[in-house]
Amino acid sequence: MLKSLILGSLLLPLAGVSQSSRSVDLAVKSIDGQRVRLKGFRGKFVLVNFWATWCGPCKAEIPLLVKEEENYRSRGVIFIAASVDDARDREKVRAFVSQDQVRLIVWLGAHSGDLDRLGMGGAVPATAFLDMQGHIVFRIVGPMREEELQERLDWLTGSRVGPPPAAFVQHLGE
Repeated sequence: MLKSLILGSLLLPLAGVSQSSRSVDLAVKSIDGQRVRLKGFRGKFVLVNFWATWCGPCKAEIPLLVKEEENYRSRGVIFIAASVDDARDREKVRAFVSQDQVRLIVWLGAHSGDLDRLGMGGAVPATAFLDMQGHIVFRIVGPMREEELQERLDWLTGSRVGPPPAAFVQHLGE
């Protein structure tokens, strides 16, 4: 059901989305089976990318995330790849991560309800950028462009002088 929901969904426009007034949380499992929570990363900048092994644009985006994680690690940014694959496909996630040498934090068990609660709509890939208090500051739904990722992380981790990048970007159907 999740596959058809995500692949066949239409997102309602979320123009004007700004920083959420409350911190967000996500409770899933790490790739090694430990229970993990997003709130455990308070005090750090966090990028959460929702993806799936059956999603071509998601898999194409992972190398960009790996590359940029290496560039932004020293600035205190945590990159999390939260898989929305069904429980029966979790071995596919582990195989993909191993085969492609994905050096990101990988979480299993995210689902459409998590995407909804975080205001991400129902499509993957979807990426949320969180500040140190756990508030979502930026969202990108659909395949992310390198300059969009860098612009948001630079603003988030920098002096925040000048106007921020757009709070919501949607690239579905492109």
